[in-house]
Amino acid sequence: MTTYSPSIPPALQSNPLISFGRGIAAYSDVRPKDIAPAIDFLLTHAQDAVDLATQSDTTASWDALVEPLENATEFLGRSWGIISHLNSVADTPELRAAYGEMLPKVTAFFSSLGQNLALYQKFKTLSASPEFKALSPAHKKVIENSLRDFRLGGAELSDADKPRFAQIQDEQAVLGKAFSDHVLDATDEFVHVVTDIKELAGLPEDAIAAAADTAQQKSLQGWAFTLHFPSYYPVMQYSENRALRRLMYEAYVTRSSELAPQFSNGKLAWDNTQNMIEQLRLRDEEARMLGFANYADLSLAAKMAGSVNEVDTFLCTFAAKSKPFAQKDWIELQEFAQSELQLTDGLQPWDIPFASEHLKQQRYSFSENELKQYFPLPKVLEGLFQVIQTLFGVKIEAADLPTWHSDVQSFSVKDHSEIVRAYFYLDPYARPGKRGGAWMDDARGRRELPNGEIQVPVAYLVCNFAPPVKVDGVLRQPTITHDDVITLFHESGHGLHHLLTQVGALGVSGINGVEWDAVELPSQFMENFCWEWEVLENMTAHAETGKPLPRELFEKMLAAKNFQNGLATLRQIVMSLTDWRLHSSFDTTNAKGHAVLDVSRKIADEYNIIPQPEISRWINTFSHIFAGGYAAGYYSYKWAEVLSADAYSAFEEAAKLTGSVLDAKTGTRYRQEILEVGGSRPAAESFKAFRGREPSIDALLRHGGLA
Repeated sequence: MTTYSPSIPPALQSNPLISFGRGIAAYSDVRPKDIAPAIDFLLTHAQDAVDLATQSDTTASWDALVEPLENATEFLGRSWGIISHLNSVADTPELRAAYGEMLPKVTAFFSSLGQNLALYQKFKTLSASPEFKALSPAHKKVIENSLRDFRLGGAELSDADKPRFAQIQDEQAVLGKAFSDHVLDATDEFVHVVTDIKELAGLPEDAIAAAADTAQQKSLQGWAFTLHFPSYYPVMQYSENRALRRLMYEAYVTRSSELAPQFSNGKLAWDNTQNMIEQLRLRDEEARMLGFANYADLSLAAKMAGSVNEVDTFLCTFAAKSKPFAQKDWIELQEFAQSELQLTDGLQPWDIPFASEHLKQQRYSFSENELKQYFPLPKVLEGLFQVIQTLFGVKIEAADLPTWHSDVQSFSVKDHSEIVRAYFYLDPYARPGKRGGAWMDDARGRRELPNGEIQVPVAYLVCNFAPPVKVDGVLRQPTITHDDVITLFHESGHGLHHLLTQVGALGVSGINGVEWDAVELPSQFMENFCWEWEVLENMTAHAETGKPLPRELFEKMLAAKNFQNGLATLRQIVMSLTDWRLHSSFDTTNAKGHAVLDVSRKIADEYNIIPQPEISRWINTFSHIFAGGYAAGYYSYKWAEVLSADAYSAFEEAAKLTGSVLDAKTGTRYRQEILEVGGSRPAAESFKAFRGREPSIDALLRHGGLA
């Protein structure tokens, strides 16, 4: 077998982006100056491997073709992944500049890989060879996916078209990064200072303490509020100061738009309006070059859904089922706001979370803040780990991996033989320089190495919970909302999909190779456990008394589970349809100005109940589709929710026989048929292997109170 093994120059042997080898990088040692030399070297190394693979005397076999190529591209991908991760969680101007300098080079390499006709021919030769028939199903799936990706990567384009196609990939990468940077900068830059405690009436004590802590960190007097969600949303939910709610709302929904406030440098707050149009234009051009009608059509090549119309119909049907419930929710909220809150001039956008919270408190006799006190993060983690350990037969223990911030924790996942099957990181708290939202990412994939050893997977679980704060000089243990608990379980579901795989072929192990509209199944599946008494009673402890969640409060919480779910469902559908139609029927040729915003408004007018405010520019921060990989894929949340609710109903059925949804027998079957197989077979086959039938929407409608 011909192999390529790089000789690392002495000057790079201590570079943390090179020296980790197959291990785990020393994140805190990475400096912006390390990036260019490391990535330049790894790009050269990877290109040499490609050149070797395409030589005429290189056999079109797994060992001679696929394995060496995977070695080189994985090394590059993991190093670049470290840089991208740090760019998301520890952004600095220097790191951003170094990342931006190398982004076009990395994008160009992977684009050229997809366009390499000689390499494509090698894979086609392998797929037609006798060896292919003898390969494992996972190895076959890697090759089949590779052939699809070559076609989608432009390998069959003419030589005249390939340079333009590569340029499109480069421009999209740059625009996506700019979009994300703009949102982060606009969020980080804003701060509103309150100096009179009377203006904070209604806010919970921990929100006031957090604002005081933020002010102190920024060397300001009083209480400082930012647009990071843990700071912003308590104001919207609890503040009795309507002017403060309006100020925060208008700042939040105009981020990265032409309506955002000007800062001290006189620069508009990183307007994304034109960026969106340019990205959509490039995506449409890419799709048409590849022979697809539009980008949505192109995206379905690697998804479960069969056609553009099928997705559109799915979303519209879901909207029709949800709309009567949403109308009822909205009428109730308006009547409550007028009669109980004396908002006689009408329910304004900055009033909605406030009115909703008060209506919930009146109807169910509890507040989100009251509930929050029962969810200290350490206790929640203990409960989450107990669920995972009970269902899936593994053990989670604290580890001591190198991290990028003092708040970050690391853990090992062991089997009953004490063998480490995986590691993962948890980065729980919001902070400046960290992208908002929550996500799971692949730090290292599971792979069977040529010598037979197993490279265990590693995952990042990233959240943006409110950090612990000092009150009277004492650091309080961090508590999180029940919504935050759901988020943590959601991301852990993605993590389990990546960490518990038993597939040894990197391209289809864990989340790799899973159809995009099925990848949310394991994450949304885990959310269901957040509503089970047997789970919550063991993962709650009041922050002051240490007592578990009272059963009476749980019953109220359960009764409120589907509170305003009609409105919430329609909101998700509007976002999904906006994404889908921007990528399936948007006129990119003549688009200008607010054309993207106009599409979102038209869809909201048709499908939503709550009017979209004139000032709102929410689309300008829709990072999922303009910077996060969900372009023409946001519908996947609802699509996969059908699968996840139906999968969870198997545990509900088991509970009728065993008395517990934490049924290890069902958990083992789920682990084996869904989690362990990763992307090595179609998601529809995995679902059917677990449930014994095709998926049904009934469980989702029942769980959501929409039946």
